[in-house]
This record gives sequence, C-alpha cells and structure tokens, in this order.
Amino acid sequence: MTSPLRSLASELRADAVSAKAVPALAAGFTSGLALLVAQVAYASLIFSGPLAPYASQGVGLVLFGNFAACFIIALGGGFRGAISGLSPALVIVMAQVGATMGAEGDALFVTTAGALVIGAVATGAGFLVIGRYRLANLVRFVPYSVAAGFVAGIGGAVCLAAMSLMGVALDWTALPALVQPPELWRWSPGVAFGIALYLAMKRWGRPLILPVGVTFAVGAYHLVLALLGISGDAARGAGLLLTSTSEASLWPTLGPADLAYVDWTALAMQFPAVLMLVLIALIVVIMNIAGLEMAANQDLDWNREFRATGLASVVAGLGGGTPASIIVPASLRSKLFGAATRLTGIVAALVIAAALFLGDGMLELIPVSLVGGILVFAGLGMLDQGLVRSRRRLPWTEYGVIVVIAGVTVVFGLFEGVGIGMVATLVFFAVRLSRVDPVRSRFTVRERRSTRARSVPDRVILQEEGERVLGWSLRGYVFFGSVYSLADDLRESLSADPRPACVMLDFTDVSGFDLSAVNVLARFAQSANRAGVKVVLSAPSQQVRAGLKRNLPPAEFAALRVEPNADGALEHCEDIVIEEWKATASMADEHRASILERAADDLDSLLERRTRFEDLMDELRSWLKPRHYAEGEALAGVGVPSEGLQLVTSGQASAHDAAGTRFRQYGPGDAIWPVDPLDAESPAVSADKSCETMVLTPAARRQLEEQEERLAFKLYQYLLAGRFEAGPATR
Repeated sequence: MTSPLRSLASELRADAVSAKAVPALAAGFTSGLALLVAQVAYASLIFSGPLAPYASQGVGLVLFGNFAACFIIALGGGFRGAISGLSPALVIVMAQVGATMGAEGDALFVTTAGALVIGAVATGAGFLVIGRYRLANLVRFVPYSVAAGFVAGIGGAVCLAAMSLMGVALDWTALPALVQPPELWRWSPGVAFGIALYLAMKRWGRPLILPVGVTFAVGAYHLVLALLGISGDAARGAGLLLTSTSEASLWPTLGPADLAYVDWTALAMQFPAVLMLVLIALIVVIMNIAGLEMAANQDLDWNREFRATGLASVVAGLGGGTPASIIVPASLRSKLFGAATRLTGIVAALVIAAALFLGDGMLELIPVSLVGGILVFAGLGMLDQGLVRSRRRLPWTEYGVIVVIAGVTVVFGLFEGVGIGMVATLVFFAVRLSRVDPVRSRFTVRERRSTRARSVPDRVILQEEGERVLGWSLRGYVFFGSVYSLADDLRESLSADPRPACVMLDFTDVSGFDLSAVNVLARFAQSANRAGVKVVLSAPSQQVRAGLKRNLPPAEFAALRVEPNADGALEHCEDIVIEEWKATASMADEHRASILERAADDLDSLLERRTRFEDLMDELRSWLKPRHYAEGEALAGVGVPSEGLQLVTSGQASAHDAAGTRFRQYGPGDAIWPVDPLDAESPAVSADKSCETMVLTPAARRQLEEQEERLAFKLYQYLLAGRFEAGPATR
C-alpha cells in the first residue's frame, strides 16, 4: 500500500505546481456547482410526497454520497479529471423506494434512508468483488439497444417525475386542465427552463451554463415574487420554494440512535427494490465507463474503475449516503479544458463538502419549478442519448427494441421495463449467437490430410476417394440456436453422391455444447449408423462425450470413434477409405489397375529418390554412425542428447509438439534434424516401431565439408530437396 500512496501523493504534488492547477480549479469549481444544483434537484425528487418534511436530510444523504464518490473515484480511478455524481437512472429507483415504503411517522425517513444505505453498501460490495476478481469482462456485454432503452425509459420517467414534483397530476383525464392558467403557471416555467437549459448545453456545451443559468433563474424568480408582493415564507407556504427542515448542517443525517426508529418489516419488503438498485447501478457504471472510453478515445482498466466505484459506494453507504458513478460529460470536459488531473475531482468534491457543512439555508432560496426544470433537463438529455442519437447508428429492428423498453418503463414502471430489458437481452444473445456459423471450415481428405506417412498407392487412393470423407471443423459455443444449421448439413451429407464412408467432426475450437446441441448430435450419430457411415469425433470435451453416452444406446455409442486430436481423427478416416477401396478393388481388377496406372509417375519419383538415398548412404558410410531404436524410444527432444543429423534407413518415427500432437512422420530416406534438448518447446521424435538411422555428427560434418566438398554438396542438395517435398520439419 505504501508505494501506491506515495506515487499518488507525488502525482498530486506535481500537478499542484504544474500548468494544470489553474484549469483544475476552474473546471472543478464549475463542475462542483453544477453537481450541487443537480444533486439538490435529485434529492428533492427522491424525498417528495410523504417524505417532503425530510427534504433537507435527504439532500444531505445524496450530497454525502456525491462527495464520497467524487473524492474517491478522483483519487482511485484511472481517468484523470473524473467527476462523479448520482445518476438520474438511480434517482428513479430511489424515488420508488421512498414512494412505496410502508413505514409511517418518524420511521418513514429512517427506514427509507436505511434502505438506500443498504443499497449503496450492497452495490459497492458487488463492484469490489467484480474489480478484485477481475470479472469486468463478464458483465460488460450488455447489448447497446437494451442499455439505450433503459436510458431512454428512465429519461422519460424523470420528465414525468419532474411534472409531478411541480404539482401536475399524472392522469390522462387531467390533461385538458394543464393548459388552464392556474395549472399552466405551475409547470410551464420549470419546463421552459429545462428545455432552454438542454438546448443551451447541446448548442454550446460550456460548463458554466448550468450554474450561471440556475443563478439567473433564481434571481429572476425572486424578483418576480418581490414585484408581486409575495414574501419568502408565503411562497414556501404555497409550495413555490423549497422548505428547510434541518437546523444545522446537512450531514450527518443519521446517527446510532436512529436505529430504534427503523421499521424492519417495511425495510424487508424493499428487498426487491434494493436488488433493482444494484442492477441499475451496474448498468449505469457499464454504460458510463464505455461511454467515457469512446468519447475520450482512451482505454480504461474496467476492473480498476469497478474497484474505485465500489469503494466509493461502500464509504458513501457507511457514512449514510447513496451510491454514485462517473459522469461522462463533466469528466470529458476536464480533459478538453486541460484539467486532466485528479485535482479536478478533488476540487469538485470540496465544493460539495462546503455545502454539506455550511447548512441548508440555501435550499430555502430554490424555487420548486427550478428543481423541476433541472429534472426536465436531465430527462431530456437521457431521451436524447437513448432515442435521438441511437436512431442514427442502429437499424430499425434494434431501434424498435429501444422504443419498446422505453415505452414499457414510462407507461408501466421501472420493474416492468427492467423485466422487458432482461428478456430482450436474452433474446439478443440467442439471436446473435444463432447467426454465428458454428462451422469454421468444411473439408475432405483431398484438401486436408493427416501427418501419417503413406505409400504412393495409398496417397493416390486418398486423392481419388478423398471426397468420401466429409469433415466439419467447429468453433465457439454451439447451442440450440446455432446447431440446427449444422444438423441440416450433416443430414444432407448422408444422402450425398458418392455416399460418404466417414464423417469427421473436429471439436478443437469449441468452447461449449449445450444439451440441445448434444441431442441433435446424438440423433445424427444414430442416422449415420443406420446409413453405414462411420462418425469420428476429434477432441470432444468430457461434457460432449458424457452427453452422447446418455443419449445413445450402448452399441451405437461404442460405434463412435473418438480421437484426442484432429490428426488422429484424419488418420482413422483415411484408414477407413483405404480399407473400403481395397475391399472393393479386390473384386475389380480394372479398378486396381486404374489406381496403379495413376500412381506410376509418383512411384517412379519415389524409386528415384530411394535410389539416390541408398547411393548417398553408401558414399557417406565412413562419415556416419549407425543407431538402432526400439519401439517408443526417443530419437530427439527435450532431455535427449543431440548427436547430430539423423537419416532414417528403416522403420518409422513421428514428431510431436509440446501438446503431444503429431505433426510429421518419418520413413526411410527422411532426415531428422537436431533440436535443442534444453528447449521446452522443442518437438519430441520417437520411434513408432523398430527404427534404424545413420547419424552425421557436427564434427563429421565439418570434416566432410573440408575433405569431400563435392559429397557434402550432394548431401545438402538431397536434404534441401527433401525439405521442399516434405513441408514443415523439426528444427
């Protein structure tokens, strides 16, 4: 811990005396003022209705959470200049907690505050777990259309809540009365202010617009009240101004003695709402981090951001506050104005702290319509982000999902909107995964062969009959939505002309297989068995093997051939084709003659190479040392002393990589090149059966080059030709 703290202290000292200090003070101060105004509006919405008598304490609750988030995320987050605050999305959930709380009297506020505090601590604990165990990649994949639908729906709900706060009855039958003068003057100033503020911020984007606009609006409002002869007390009595309910500072709002007032039954009934708060907070953090990355063109460590946000939420909750997260526009302005330093967030946090400890006398000056206007401003911003901007970047189908989720959230409520959103998320994943072809490639043994060394006639047979082996290389997660296209291909393959002798399925790149996919595969295996087609599986997982064993009769499961890798599966398929051809050709002499005729050129080339090799061995015999290897004995590899270049004279050997997969087979006339016995990545070469080689040691090679230059050149010419003919070899 000491080193990170020292590094942080050094960074802050360096920034304090750098050119960033003045922009940090300016950006932090203006962002702090803007936060202060917005958080007061949010708190007024949360603690409205029956909770209105506790509005000041509610403001303190929200402001402390804002202070903790702004201060801790500024110090611990990865984005320099981060500004944090309460999201409007969380405001709606918190307001719903307050509106549905079953407690009464003094227990109402304490129980509501307790639910919000528990939500903050639970949110923070969850985020800390995500950051501590580096699980951010598992939670960040929320479809954009689903997240945008949440944002738009909550934006609409915020606008409706603002109207309710300004005294408008949210009832379809009351719509005609809204344009009548008594009702019109209740909501029109706030709505006009919110729309004007939204348009001004969208047009110019200056950080001073919000605090200056609020100051101007407050002054103008009080001027109008003075001209009309309405005193402050009268205005508060008429519900035109906020009412202070605190005698001193806004924090702390709760103390140990308040636990006696908690209605534990009512608190327990809010458990679903607390879970909703945690879920919405998760979506908010995911969207804000992703949005900040995109807007700032900067990669962030998501796990670090979750740890910082989690710690801030826990501290806020333990101190009697609410959760908060990074605010993208304010954080981005810090970078644009040259205030990309942690000092910016610290200054903004200090502005909030000043309001917390100087008391809430300032609240009595704020018009209720101004609070409603700020909420309208926030709601319009969310509607713009979720509905307007999304339309330009999404197809109609995905945009329709946004509209549906937003509409359900506004008309029926947040719980219903979240439910539709979760269903939409599942449907999106299923549809999109089903569009991903589970087949990486299709092949026959004409295009893809095993590494086993074959005789010339066998190679000709495979070239001629290779299309009778049909192979599918699978990939990704194969599930009920994507397996049926594969199943159709497999079924059609059984009726192909010519009829396949073998079907190979390579599972090497498959990450998972669900139960439905296993059932489909089992049905295909039964169909193939009835059609007389062998099924060979390459590298299936234990889950796939166990599923097939449960879904197939023992005899049909035993008919499946399972190989640990693709090379072994290909070799087995090749053997099946060659054996079937030989069984058929024994009854047709002209068939055998045709194959031998086509193999004549290759046989000539092979005989010519073998003759050259035997002549070369005779000439080099005095320079070579004979070696004999029993079946399974190592010729080269890790821990095997390297004597030099080995030339196989009889028998057979295979080279395997570090994973144990064979990638080359050697026979008479092939060269096994020396490898470093200390290199863990060196291939291992072992005898498939009794094998004999001739070894050319490094010392003998140097003498050969010095004394028999012509013979050395002849050897190198042979080896080089072998490299080109054989392809990849051990080194």
